[in-house]
Amino acid sequence: MTARPALAALAALLIPAGAALAQSSDPGFFIPPQQGGGAQSRPAQAQQPQRPPQQPQRQQQGRPTGPNPAPLPPGQPPPAAVIGIVDVPEIQRNSTAFNSVRDEIEKRRQKLNEDLQREQTRWREEQQNLANQRATMNPDQLRQKERELQERITDSQRVFRDRSRAIEQVAQGALGEIEQAMAVVIRQVAASRNVNLVLPRPLVIFNDAPFDLTDEITAQINRVLRNVNMPPEGQAPAQPAAQGGQAPAQRPAQAPAQQQRR
Repeated sequence: MTARPALAALAALLIPAGAALAQSSDPGFFIPPQQGGGAQSRPAQAQQPQRPPQQPQRQQQGRPTGPNPAPLPPGQPPPAAVIGIVDVPEIQRNSTAFNSVRDEIEKRRQKLNEDLQREQTRWREEQQNLANQRATMNPDQLRQKERELQERITDSQRVFRDRSRAIEQVAQGALGEIEQAMAVVIRQVAASRNVNLVLPRPLVIFNDAPFDLTDEITAQINRVLRNVNMPPEGQAPAQPAAQGGQAPAQRPAQAPAQQQRR
């Protein structure tokens, strides 16, 4: 039936596919052609005297050909480094706002998967009913029923794609707000400690405990940002206003059942 490929595409809508690793058949080295077999090899042409390759102008003169800028006057040396260490993943694990966003996004994804499974069951039942009625319908009626089922499955695919895209946009917006707050807090804590150089902990092989600012930054993050306001489920996050204009009005996305039962 024509609706079966679309049903299979609907089932794979939210299942991430692994990236295939393409392997090249090129051995990676040059294989000279075999002589003595196949077509007769062409006679070698007379060797012409080869001229030595001309060296670039820079190599012939032994010095760069570009302009030689004058040395700059002495500048102000950078201050002595006062280093602080920060573990960003640990801050996220202990952040109240980050955990609340993660739990909410996972809940919305789970609900989306459950709705998708219910839709799959519904399409299978309709396909089975159509197969049982095949003997009672003429070819034109059968094609019409199959076309209608195909259109409903296509509409359902679009609705689930929109819902999935809205969830990812909400997640990105919430995480972006947390990252901005984290950057502000890191600068505040560093300034209070007179730190002028902050390094991520994974890049540091060894450091003493006083260099680590992670716990202090985590406590400050939980004081200034305990949660992130996210739009309701089914509604895309507000887009930033364009230059010289206003942000477009947001329209909540309809649930699949609402669109299919019209």
